[in-house]
Amino acid sequence: MNLQHVDCWPLFYATSVNNRYQITTRKAKTNMIGQHKIIFTGPVGAGKTTAITAISDIAPFSTEQTATDETKEKKELTTVAMDYGSMRLDNGEMLHLYGTPGQERFNFMWDLLTDGSLGVIIMLDDANPDPLDDLQAFVGAFKDFIHNNAVAIGITRMELRKGLKLADYQAAMTKLDLNAPVFEVDARQHDDVMMLVQALLYSLDPGLSGEGS
Repeated sequence: MNLQHVDCWPLFYATSVNNRYQITTRKAKTNMIGQHKIIFTGPVGAGKTTAITAISDIAPFSTEQTATDETKEKKELTTVAMDYGSMRLDNGEMLHLYGTPGQERFNFMWDLLTDGSLGVIIMLDDANPDPLDDLQAFVGAFKDFIHNNAVAIGITRMELRKGLKLADYQAAMTKLDLNAPVFEVDARQHDDVMMLVQALLYSLDPGLSGEGS
């Protein structure tokens, strides 16, 4: 397969060899004023790829492959390296959007992708058997990053189960000593995803929270 290049910040090369992605980085450009980066993470099927697609100004880059393990029971394709999109904010600055793999066996990508990021959006699927356990797992996995950066939580598919309420997630976050915005979202809807992004950016700098074009 052909080499696929994403010219973004930081810069990644994603090479597919025998359907196995190899990710390497090269030194980022020095003139990157007005460039920002956020991460979407969460379990498989929570809506990370869909959310990036909903708000990206460009056709998103994805490393989805056919699922071959227990993941295939949830979805046919799964991200094995990263998703990438970008959008321009009202103030003219560029926001780069990265999605992590949801499977823990690809967690080496989590640290790689969070490097240089402003914050992380954790997507959770309320229809999963134990979404509060998913919340604890991902907050724990990113605790060092979250300690120094912004975080927002998006809950998808809440209409399917009618079980947990946002208050239940907020209570679980309190037990984890996490104070962050949490919203029910439809990852397919631009406005829902932008609400998450704006909440994340506003917690860092109100001047960054303008919606993209």
